Amino acid sequence: MTTTEARPAPVLPGTRVNPALLAMAGSLCIALSSVFIKVSGASGSTSAFWRCLFSLPVLGVLVWWERRRGTARRRLLLPVLAGVGLGVDFVLWGDAIALVGAGIATVLLSVQVVIVPAVAYLLFRERPSNRFVWAAPVLLGGIVLAGGLAGTPAFGPDPVLGAVLALGAGVGFAAYLVLMRRSTGPGARDHTLFLATVSAGVTAVAIGVPTDRLDLSPRWSVLGWLVALALIGQIAGWLLISTALPRLSSATGATMMLLQPVGAILMGVVLLHERPSAPQLVGCLVVLGVVAFVSAGSRR
Repeated sequence: MTTTEARPAPVLPGTRVNPALLAMAGSLCIALSSVFIKVSGASGSTSAFWRCLFSLPVLGVLVWWERRRGTARRRLLLPVLAGVGLGVDFVLWGDAIALVGAGIATVLLSVQVVIVPAVAYLLFRERPSNRFVWAAPVLLGGIVLAGGLAGTPAFGPDPVLGAVLALGAGVGFAAYLVLMRRSTGPGARDHTLFLATVSAGVTAVAIGVPTDRLDLSPRWSVLGWLVALALIGQIAGWLLISTALPRLSSATGATMMLLQPVGAILMGVVLLHERPSAPQLVGCLVVLGVVAFVSAGSRR
Protein backbone atom coordinates (compact mmCIF):
# COMPACT_ATOMS: atom_id res chain seq x y z
CA MET A 1 0.00 0.00 0.00
CA THR A 2 1.05 3.68 -0.43
CA THR A 3 1.02 6.98 1.41
CA THR A 4 -1.16 8.55 -1.21
CA GLU A 5 -4.57 9.78 -2.07
CA ALA A 6 -5.88 10.79 -5.50
CA ARG A 7 -4.56 14.24 -6.32
CA PRO A 8 -3.12 16.14 -9.28
CA ALA A 9 0.55 15.24 -9.57
CA PRO A 10 3.36 17.73 -10.02
CA VAL A 11 4.75 15.77 -12.95
CA LEU A 12 3.53 14.39 -16.21
CA PRO A 13 0.74 17.02 -16.48
CA GLY A 14 0.70 17.04 -20.24
CA THR A 15 1.31 13.41 -20.96
CA ARG A 16 -0.70 11.86 -23.77
CA VAL A 17 -0.39 8.33 -22.46
CA ASN A 18 -3.70 6.64 -21.81
CA PRO A 19 -4.53 7.43 -18.15
CA ALA A 20 -5.92 3.93 -17.64
CA LEU A 21 -2.50 2.52 -18.55
CA LEU A 22 -0.84 4.92 -16.13
CA ALA A 23 -3.23 3.88 -13.35
CA MET A 24 -2.63 0.22 -14.14
CA ALA A 25 1.14 0.71 -14.02
CA GLY A 26 0.87 2.61 -10.76
CA SER A 27 -1.31 -0.06 -9.17
CA LEU A 28 1.13 -2.77 -10.18
CA CYS A 29 4.05 -0.74 -8.77
CA ILE A 30 2.23 -0.55 -5.45
CA ALA A 31 1.38 -4.25 -5.62
CA LEU A 32 5.12 -4.94 -5.87
CA SER A 33 5.57 -3.41 -2.40
CA SER A 34 4.57 -6.63 -0.68
CA VAL A 35 6.96 -8.61 -2.89
CA PHE A 36 9.88 -6.28 -2.05
CA ILE A 37 9.14 -6.53 1.68
CA LYS A 38 8.93 -10.31 1.68
CA VAL A 39 12.04 -10.83 -0.44
CA SER A 40 14.03 -8.42 1.72
CA GLY A 41 13.22 -10.45 4.83
CA ALA A 42 13.05 -7.22 6.84
CA SER A 43 10.74 -6.86 9.82
CA GLY A 44 7.76 -4.53 9.66
CA SER A 45 9.53 -1.84 11.71
CA THR A 46 12.68 -2.06 9.58
CA SER A 47 10.90 -1.89 6.22
CA ALA A 48 8.67 0.97 7.48
CA PHE A 49 11.58 3.05 8.75
CA TRP A 50 13.77 2.70 5.67
CA ARG A 51 10.98 3.17 3.13
CA CYS A 52 10.07 6.45 4.83
CA LEU A 53 13.71 7.57 5.03
CA PHE A 54 14.41 6.81 1.37
CA SER A 55 11.19 8.59 0.30
CA LEU A 56 11.94 11.87 2.07
CA PRO A 57 14.47 13.33 -0.45
CA VAL A 58 11.97 12.95 -3.31
CA LEU A 59 9.13 14.33 -1.20
CA GLY A 60 11.38 17.21 -0.11
CA VAL A 61 11.86 18.22 -3.75
CA LEU A 62 8.09 18.10 -4.29
CA VAL A 63 7.52 20.29 -1.21
CA TRP A 64 10.07 22.80 -2.50
CA TRP A 65 8.30 22.91 -5.86
CA GLU A 66 4.92 23.26 -4.15
CA ARG A 67 6.10 26.21 -2.06
CA ARG A 68 7.32 27.99 -5.19
CA ARG A 69 3.82 27.81 -6.64
CA GLY A 70 1.94 29.40 -3.75
CA THR A 71 1.60 30.20 -0.06
CA ALA A 72 -1.28 28.01 1.04
CA ARG A 73 -2.10 27.42 4.70
CA ARG A 74 -0.05 24.51 6.02
CA ARG A 75 -1.09 22.49 9.05
CA LEU A 76 1.13 20.60 11.45
CA LEU A 77 -0.80 18.58 14.04
CA LEU A 78 -3.20 16.62 11.83
CA PRO A 79 -0.53 15.49 9.32
CA VAL A 80 1.64 14.29 12.22
CA LEU A 81 -1.28 12.35 13.72
CA ALA A 82 -2.08 10.93 10.29
CA GLY A 83 1.52 9.78 10.02
CA VAL A 84 1.15 7.81 13.25
CA GLY A 85 -1.67 5.84 11.63
CA LEU A 86 0.47 5.37 8.52
CA GLY A 87 3.42 4.16 10.58
CA VAL A 88 1.22 1.61 12.37
CA ASP A 89 -0.04 0.47 8.96
CA PHE A 90 3.48 0.04 7.55
CA VAL A 91 4.79 -1.85 10.59
CA LEU A 92 1.85 -4.25 11.03
CA TRP A 93 1.47 -4.89 7.30
CA GLY A 94 5.18 -5.64 6.93
CA ASP A 95 5.00 -8.24 9.70
CA ALA A 96 1.73 -9.68 8.33
CA ILE A 97 3.33 -10.38 4.94
CA ALA A 98 5.80 -12.82 6.50
CA LEU A 99 3.03 -14.64 8.39
CA VAL A 100 0.15 -14.93 5.92
CA GLY A 101 1.76 -14.16 2.55
CA ALA A 102 2.08 -11.05 0.40
CA GLY A 103 -1.19 -11.55 -1.49
CA ILE A 104 -3.49 -12.31 1.44
CA ALA A 105 -1.99 -9.55 3.58
CA THR A 106 -2.59 -6.99 0.80
CA VAL A 107 -6.19 -8.12 0.28
CA LEU A 108 -6.91 -7.87 3.99
CA LEU A 109 -5.29 -4.42 4.07
CA SER A 110 -7.71 -3.27 1.35
CA VAL A 111 -10.57 -3.44 3.86
CA GLN A 112 -9.52 0.09 4.82
CA VAL A 113 -12.05 1.19 2.17
CA VAL A 114 -14.74 -0.21 4.45
CA ILE A 115 -13.03 0.74 7.73
CA VAL A 116 -12.77 4.42 6.77
CA PRO A 117 -16.53 5.09 7.31
CA ALA A 118 -16.34 3.44 10.73
CA VAL A 119 -13.29 5.50 11.76
CA ALA A 120 -14.92 8.69 10.43
CA TYR A 121 -18.02 7.93 12.51
CA LEU A 122 -16.04 7.28 15.70
CA LEU A 123 -13.83 10.36 15.33
CA PHE A 124 -16.09 12.89 13.61
CA ARG A 125 -19.61 11.41 13.84
CA GLU A 126 -19.92 11.13 10.08
CA ARG A 127 -22.85 8.82 9.43
CA PRO A 128 -21.87 5.74 7.36
CA SER A 129 -23.82 4.83 4.24
CA ASN A 130 -26.42 2.07 4.12
CA ARG A 131 -24.08 0.11 1.84
CA PHE A 132 -21.50 0.03 4.62
CA VAL A 133 -24.04 -1.32 7.12
CA TRP A 134 -25.21 -4.04 4.72
CA ALA A 135 -21.71 -5.00 3.63
CA ALA A 136 -20.08 -5.26 7.07
CA PRO A 137 -21.35 -8.78 7.95
CA VAL A 138 -20.39 -10.13 4.52
CA LEU A 139 -16.97 -8.53 4.85
CA LEU A 140 -16.41 -10.26 8.18
CA GLY A 141 -17.19 -13.61 6.56
CA GLY A 142 -14.65 -12.94 3.81
CA ILE A 143 -12.01 -11.95 6.38
CA VAL A 144 -12.60 -15.16 8.34
CA LEU A 145 -12.05 -17.26 5.21
CA ALA A 146 -9.11 -15.26 3.85
CA GLY A 147 -7.23 -15.33 7.15
CA GLY A 148 -8.01 -18.93 8.07
CA LEU A 149 -9.68 -17.67 11.24
CA ALA A 150 -12.27 -20.45 11.25
CA GLY A 151 -9.74 -23.28 11.24
CA THR A 152 -9.96 -23.75 7.46
CA PRO A 153 -6.74 -24.59 5.54
CA ALA A 154 -4.57 -21.49 5.18
CA PHE A 155 -1.19 -20.56 3.70
CA GLY A 156 1.60 -19.16 5.85
CA PRO A 157 3.53 -19.98 9.04
CA ASP A 158 0.94 -18.20 11.22
CA PRO A 159 -2.00 -17.12 9.04
CA VAL A 160 -4.29 -16.23 11.95
CA LEU A 161 -1.81 -13.80 13.53
CA GLY A 162 -0.93 -12.51 10.06
CA ALA A 163 -4.59 -11.80 9.33
CA VAL A 164 -5.01 -9.98 12.65
CA LEU A 165 -1.94 -7.83 11.95
CA ALA A 166 -3.15 -7.06 8.41
CA LEU A 167 -6.52 -5.96 9.76
CA GLY A 168 -4.75 -3.79 12.33
CA ALA A 169 -2.77 -2.27 9.48
CA GLY A 170 -6.05 -1.56 7.69
CA VAL A 171 -7.32 0.31 10.75
CA GLY A 172 -4.11 2.36 10.87
CA PHE A 173 -4.32 3.20 7.17
CA ALA A 174 -8.00 4.13 7.51
CA ALA A 175 -7.13 6.55 10.31
CA TYR A 176 -4.41 7.98 8.08
CA LEU A 177 -6.84 8.55 5.21
CA VAL A 178 -9.47 10.19 7.43
CA LEU A 179 -6.98 12.57 9.04
CA MET A 180 -5.25 13.37 5.75
CA ARG A 181 -8.59 14.27 4.20
CA ARG A 182 -9.11 16.86 6.92
CA SER A 183 -5.55 18.17 6.94
CA THR A 184 -4.82 18.49 3.23
CA GLY A 185 -5.83 21.65 1.43
CA PRO A 186 -5.15 23.10 -2.03
CA GLY A 187 -1.51 23.98 -2.46
CA ALA A 188 -0.32 22.08 0.63
CA ARG A 189 -0.68 18.41 -0.31
CA ASP A 190 3.00 17.60 -0.68
CA HIS A 191 3.79 19.45 2.57
CA THR A 192 1.17 17.34 4.36
CA LEU A 193 2.47 14.11 2.85
CA PHE A 194 6.05 14.99 3.81
CA LEU A 195 5.09 15.56 7.46
CA ALA A 196 3.03 12.36 7.54
CA THR A 197 5.97 10.38 6.16
CA VAL A 198 8.34 11.80 8.78
CA SER A 199 5.81 10.95 11.48
CA ALA A 200 5.40 7.43 10.08
CA GLY A 201 9.16 6.87 10.22
CA VAL A 202 9.29 8.08 13.84
CA THR A 203 6.37 5.76 14.68
CA ALA A 204 8.28 2.83 13.18
CA VAL A 205 11.20 3.66 15.47
CA ALA A 206 8.89 4.00 18.48
CA ILE A 207 7.45 0.54 17.81
CA GLY A 208 10.64 -1.16 16.66
CA VAL A 209 13.09 -0.14 19.39
CA PRO A 210 11.15 -1.44 22.45
CA THR A 211 10.30 -4.67 20.62
CA ASP A 212 13.85 -5.06 19.25
CA ARG A 213 12.43 -5.33 15.72
CA LEU A 214 14.21 -2.36 14.15
CA ASP A 215 17.44 -3.00 12.23
CA LEU A 216 19.34 0.25 11.67
CA SER A 217 22.23 -1.48 9.88
CA PRO A 218 20.72 -4.05 7.50
CA ARG A 219 22.79 -5.84 4.88
CA TRP A 220 23.32 -4.13 1.53
CA SER A 221 21.10 -6.69 -0.20
CA VAL A 222 18.27 -5.85 2.20
CA LEU A 223 18.80 -2.12 1.68
CA GLY A 224 18.58 -2.64 -2.08
CA TRP A 225 15.11 -4.17 -1.78
CA LEU A 226 14.02 -1.39 0.58
CA VAL A 227 15.24 1.26 -1.85
CA ALA A 228 13.13 -0.44 -4.54
CA LEU A 229 10.20 -0.46 -2.10
CA ALA A 230 10.48 3.30 -1.54
CA LEU A 231 11.16 4.38 -5.12
CA ILE A 232 8.99 1.91 -7.07
CA GLY A 233 6.34 0.73 -4.64
CA GLN A 234 5.81 4.13 -3.08
CA ILE A 235 7.04 7.15 -5.06
CA ALA A 236 6.62 5.83 -8.63
CA GLY A 237 3.27 4.25 -7.79
CA TRP A 238 2.02 7.51 -6.31
CA LEU A 239 3.19 9.66 -9.23
CA LEU A 240 1.59 7.37 -11.81
CA ILE A 241 -1.73 7.00 -9.99
CA SER A 242 -2.04 10.66 -8.98
CA THR A 243 -1.38 11.64 -12.59
CA ALA A 244 -3.97 9.22 -13.97
CA LEU A 245 -6.91 9.39 -11.55
CA PRO A 246 -7.93 13.03 -12.24
CA ARG A 247 -8.26 12.08 -15.94
CA LEU A 248 -10.40 8.97 -15.31
CA SER A 249 -14.02 8.52 -14.35
CA SER A 250 -14.65 7.55 -10.73
CA ALA A 251 -15.78 4.06 -11.72
CA THR A 252 -12.72 3.41 -13.89
CA GLY A 253 -10.37 4.83 -11.27
CA ALA A 254 -11.79 2.67 -8.49
CA THR A 255 -11.57 -0.42 -10.69
CA MET A 256 -7.93 0.30 -11.43
CA MET A 257 -7.19 0.67 -7.72
CA LEU A 258 -8.53 -2.84 -7.13
CA LEU A 259 -5.66 -4.08 -9.28
CA GLN A 260 -3.38 -3.57 -6.25
CA PRO A 261 -4.65 -6.49 -4.12
CA VAL A 262 -5.36 -8.63 -7.18
CA GLY A 263 -1.87 -7.95 -8.52
CA ALA A 264 -0.36 -8.75 -5.12
CA ILE A 265 -2.05 -12.17 -5.09
CA LEU A 266 -0.87 -12.97 -8.62
CA MET A 267 2.66 -11.78 -7.92
CA GLY A 268 2.73 -13.77 -4.70
CA VAL A 269 1.81 -16.91 -6.61
CA VAL A 270 4.13 -16.34 -9.59
CA LEU A 271 7.15 -14.64 -7.98
CA LEU A 272 7.05 -15.93 -4.40
CA HIS A 273 5.45 -19.34 -5.02
CA GLU A 274 2.71 -18.68 -2.46
CA ARG A 275 -0.18 -21.13 -2.60
CA PRO A 276 -3.28 -19.77 -0.84
CA SER A 277 -5.89 -22.42 -0.03
CA ALA A 278 -9.25 -22.54 -1.80
CA PRO A 279 -11.12 -21.05 1.21
CA GLN A 280 -8.59 -18.22 1.35
CA LEU A 281 -9.10 -17.42 -2.32
CA VAL A 282 -12.88 -17.45 -1.85
CA GLY A 283 -12.45 -15.11 1.11
CA CYS A 284 -10.31 -12.79 -1.00
CA LEU A 285 -13.00 -12.64 -3.67
CA VAL A 286 -15.60 -11.82 -1.02
CA VAL A 287 -13.43 -9.06 0.48
CA LEU A 288 -12.70 -7.52 -2.93
CA GLY A 289 -16.37 -7.71 -3.88
CA VAL A 290 -17.42 -5.90 -0.70
CA VAL A 291 -14.71 -3.26 -1.20
CA ALA A 292 -15.95 -2.62 -4.76
CA PHE A 293 -19.57 -2.51 -3.54
CA VAL A 294 -18.89 0.04 -0.80
CA SER A 295 -16.58 2.09 -3.04
CA ALA A 296 -19.28 2.36 -5.69
CA GLY A 297 -21.71 3.71 -3.12
CA SER A 298 -19.15 6.23 -1.86
CA ARG A 299 -18.55 7.52 -5.39
CA ARG A 300 -22.25 8.15 -5.91
